[in-house]
Amino acid sequence: MKSLFEEVANNAYPGRGIVIGTSPDGTKAITGYFIMGRSENSRNRVFVEEGEGIRTEAFDPAKLEDPSLIIYAPVRVRGNDTIVTNGDQTDTVYDLMAEGKTFEEALRTREFEPDAPNYTPRISGVMHVADGKFSYEMSILKSNNGNPDCCDRYTFSYDNPIAGEGRFIHTYKHDGNPLPSFEGEPTLVEMLDDIDEFTEKLWDNLNGENKVSLFVRYIDIATGEYETKIVNKNK
Repeated sequence: MKSLFEEVANNAYPGRGIVIGTSPDGTKAITGYFIMGRSENSRNRVFVEEGEGIRTEAFDPAKLEDPSLIIYAPVRVRGNDTIVTNGDQTDTVYDLMAEGKTFEEALRTREFEPDAPNYTPRISGVMHVADGKFSYEMSILKSNNGNPDCCDRYTFSYDNPIAGEGRFIHTYKHDGNPLPSFEGEPTLVEMLDDIDEFTEKLWDNLNGENKVSLFVRYIDIATGEYETKIVNKNK
C-alpha cells in the first residue's frame, strides 16, 4: 500500500485522477477526483455543484477556447450509484445504466480522447452503496502504447472493499510530450477517516502550478448520506 499524497507529490503531472476506497473505520465510501492543466484553456476552470454531482465551468468565460474536452459533468448520481469520470462519458454511463446496461457495457461505446498525440485515456469509476454494503468498479480506456488504431479497455471490480484501502488511477504516468498513458492496475493507497484532513492533504500535495480543482465525497455506507468538499485554485 502506498501513500496517495506521496504519489501525487512525486508526480508533477498525473493529469486527471480518480481515487475510490473505504475509510479506515469502515463506515464511509470515499471518492476523490482532481483535474490539472498545462494550457491556459485547461487551467481556466472551476468545479461547481450541479444537483447531487458537479460539473466543470469556465472561470473566465471570455478566455474559454475549445470546450469540447474540458467542460463536462465529472460526477453524477443515479439512485445508489455515484459515477465519477474524467469526461463526458459520465453521461454515457448514466444514460446506459438507466437502460439496464452495466458500467463496462456502457464504456464499450466509448474510447480514449481524440487529442492526438496524447490520446488521453478516459478513466471512470462507479460506486454502489446500498443496504449497508459498498462495492465499486474502475475503468481505463486508452490507446495501445500511443497507437490510436487500437483501444485497450480495462475494468477493475472491487467487491466488499477492505477498510482503509483505496485505488488510485490517473490519466498520465508523468509529464512528457506526448504525455504517456497510465499503465497497470489502479494503485493501492491508504485512505483517511476525516474528510477535511483527506481533502487538505490531497490538495496540498498536488503540483502547485498544474493543479486546478479537487472534489471529495464521503458517503455513509449505512445511510447513504454524504458530505462533499470542493477546492478550486481559481477564486
